[in-house]
Amino acid sequence: MKPFPILALALLAGACASTSETYPSRTATEQLLVARAADRAVEGLTLPIPAGSRVFVDDAYFRAENAAYAVSAIRNALSDAGYALAASKTEADAVFELRAGALSLEQMRRVFGLPDMRVPINDTFNVVSIPELSIYSRRDRVGVAEFSGFLYDPKTGAPLGAVLPMTGEFRIRSHKLLMIVAWGQQSIDPGQRDPGDSWREF
Repeated sequence: MKPFPILALALLAGACASTSETYPSRTATEQLLVARAADRAVEGLTLPIPAGSRVFVDDAYFRAENAAYAVSAIRNALSDAGYALAASKTEADAVFELRAGALSLEQMRRVFGLPDMRVPINDTFNVVSIPELSIYSRRDRVGVAEFSGFLYDPKTGAPLGAVLPMTGEFRIRSHKLLMIVAWGQQSIDPGQRDPGDSWREF
C-alpha cells in the first residue's frame, strides 16, 4: 500500500474531535415550570403583622431543589406587600420561618391505545419492551409549589401568627395523534407567565 493513503487517513483521524456535555438533573423547561409555580404560590402574600414591619426571612429549614429561587420569590412578595426586609434577626420586628411542602414536578400521560410496556418472557427476568401503540396521547408536565411558615418575635420568641400553605401550579400540555402528529406547548420561555391554550399551540 502506498504511504499517501495511509498518511491521509492518519491526518483525518487526528483531526477528529469530540465534545462532552453535562446533563443536569432537570431540563431548563422543568426548572422554569418549578420557578413559575413558585411565583404563582406567593402572589398576594401578606403577613398577620402591620405593614412596614421589618421581617427577617429564616430559610434554615427550607429544603428543596430550587429552594434559593423560591426564597427569593417570597422575599420579593414581602417587599411588594410593603414589609421591610431585615438583614438579621436582631434588626427584625418579626422572624418569618419558612418550610416547603412541595417544590417539584408532576407528570401525567393519558393514552388512547396501548401504552409502552415491559413484558417478561421467561423465568430469568428477561423482558421485552413493547413501544407505545396509540391513536391519541396527551402529556401534562406540572410544576408544583407549596410553602407555609410562622412568625415569632425575635426577642421573646412569642408567636406572632402563621401563614397558611401557599400553593401554585404551572402546567404545559402537549398532544400526539397516531404517534406522529404532535401539537401543543412543548416548552416554555423564560419569563412566560401564561402557558396559553395547548390546543392552539403548533
